[in-house]
Amino acid sequence: MQVEHLTGMKLMNAKFFIDTNIFVYTFDSSAPAKKKKSQKIIAKALENGLGVISYQVVQEFINVATRKFKTPMSIHECRQYVETVMQPLCEIYPTFDLYKKSLETMNETGYSFYDSLILTAAIISNCKVLYSEDLHAGHKLSRFTIKNPF
Repeated sequence: MQVEHLTGMKLMNAKFFIDTNIFVYTFDSSAPAKKKKSQKIIAKALENGLGVISYQVVQEFINVATRKFKTPMSIHECRQYVETVMQPLCEIYPTFDLYKKSLETMNETGYSFYDSLILTAAIISNCKVLYSEDLHAGHKLSRFTIKNPF
């Protein structure tokens, strides 16, 4: 059953993984179209409970937000964002099983280890779509497809 029309794609009522760059774009005023689409993806994730992230997305976002934004977030602002936006979406945490499966993904796909952590997190969380600008759009892995929402 169709529940949403998002970024030009019809989404089914299925889980989707959100890569770090989607969160970063929600603060990027120099790319208004990407900012708007990213905000829609995250709003939908929080609204329907189907969006998923991993600890790695949280870590990468904190690093970028506090050090690389044109106007870096304060520690207080970043903590508040992480608690209200990211914490409700975070389902995958580091385990040795995650690392072992990520090494297998790395071996099977040729992606870097850090990209393989993201891919494996999407697999473990049973997502149907992984939204990312940085990975190969259209690539199918396990039960999901990588989609560039931009």
